[in-house]
Amino acid sequence: MFNRLYVHIPFCVKKCHYCAFISRNPEKDELAEYPALLLREMLLHAPAARPLDSIYFGGGTPSLLQPLQIARLLEKFAVYLGISADAEITLEVNPGTITHTSLKAFREAGINRVSLGIQSFDDAFLERLGRIHTTEQSRQAFQDAREAGFTNISMDLIHSLPGQSLEQWRAELRHAVQLGPEHISIYGLTIEEGTPFARSYPANSQELPDDDLSADMFELADELLTAAGFEHYEIANYARAGYRSQHNSGYWKRDGYLGLGVAAHSFLRDGYGVRFSNPDNLEEYRRSVTSGQLIRIGEQRLSRGDARAEYLFLGLRLAEGVDLRAFEREFGRSFESVYGPIAADLVRFGFLMQNGRVLALTSRGILLSNQVFEKFLP
Repeated sequence: MFNRLYVHIPFCVKKCHYCAFISRNPEKDELAEYPALLLREMLLHAPAARPLDSIYFGGGTPSLLQPLQIARLLEKFAVYLGISADAEITLEVNPGTITHTSLKAFREAGINRVSLGIQSFDDAFLERLGRIHTTEQSRQAFQDAREAGFTNISMDLIHSLPGQSLEQWRAELRHAVQLGPEHISIYGLTIEEGTPFARSYPANSQELPDDDLSADMFELADELLTAAGFEHYEIANYARAGYRSQHNSGYWKRDGYLGLGVAAHSFLRDGYGVRFSNPDNLEEYRRSVTSGQLIRIGEQRLSRGDARAEYLFLGLRLAEGVDLRAFEREFGRSFESVYGPIAADLVRFGFLMQNGRVLALTSRGILLSNQVFEKFLP
């Protein structure tokens, strides 16, 4: 029912001003005890697993764990869930939390891909975002990862920051390209309710780039990164040949995945699929796991209509689009019989393009992808 594993580490040295993810500063002994809770939860799911094709340690700040803790987790995952010989195993890394020594130890523990949460190469923006690292630490972290033996390094960057100009964003992109990662993820800043940014930058704030400037930043990233040899394979993601994120690609292709840890989400391939999440409170999660009675928050068993819509709006995120023949094999009906008029309108207005039995977003459709996806909701 799943072949991918997401492990959520809900701890950070300090919560960033824009972050709405479930994370907090760990209290005494919480970092030490947390892996044991993950393993107890894993054992309650183990019979439903196939050998894992990817594992992703996300957060929060997973690099706060000790390499020996990661090694122990991976050993147990291999025994009880199985790990494919060529599995992609990613660790999200905050540049302010690691050293050359710890990166080498993470590599020896079994991590074969690191995702650096750089966000910006401008110290003023890093301070505004509430990051704990500096530009120099980002550069050093990248070099340390290379020297530790990592040949698959990803980095995250955020655009449309308060007060950011197009030329400043151009400098960020050039800095990233010069370092030479295998993968770059580009995200536009979103102001999430309940965060310090939501209080500092209301919707009408003059400091936030407008929609036109944000679109220019997205298009500039596409221009510069593709010119540098990166493949724009998904709306927010660019990769060198052979270095697409296998784990995230599984999400977009509706592979089954299990989420372990506080607030982790899961999608199990049972029928048309079932989605649920874990408690977002560490104490409640601890009680759930230790009792052996897992609590599934917001459990949804997908209908055929739900699954069809997901198949489209997840698949359309990918540059290659959706294979309509595969859609028909999956759901037993032709695409045209279900979505023909909707798709025809989106093609006519320039948001989608159809080449034979493949449907994909146009450049215009990528910029307005959320509005396109809404059209397919049941």
